Amino acid sequence: MTVDRDFLYDSEIMANPIVHFEIGCRDRTKTAEFYSALFDWKIQEQGPASNIDTGVTGAISGHITALGHEPEHYTIFYVQVEDIRASLKKAESLGGKTLVPPITLPGAGTFAWFADTEGNTVGLSQR
Repeated sequence: MTVDRDFLYDSEIMANPIVHFEIGCRDRTKTAEFYSALFDWKIQEQGPASNIDTGVTGAISGHITALGHEPEHYTIFYVQVEDIRASLKKAESLGGKTLVPPITLPGAGTFAWFADTEGNTVGLSQR
């Protein structure tokens, strides 16, 4: 299966695409085994995370991580934005709350988390 990324990233259709997902857990190995068996995903440990290859060319990537502290059980998606600080400020002006301020990961860009007005956690990504 192939996903048409040009369609997904066409600025007129989706200016802020979902670009990544994350699954939080206590036991990374057990969680990786579960999703690998369930969906036939190829999962490979890399440092503090296990990267997920869904096997679909052009699909968004993901990873599994065990933070070692709360929250331990969560799923989150990341929305790509041009200005992560401006997006957090806008979310706050709409009633959201910054949970994790911008953190830069060398070679991977910057991410942050906010809670929407219902308490759902959403990730932001800036490259």
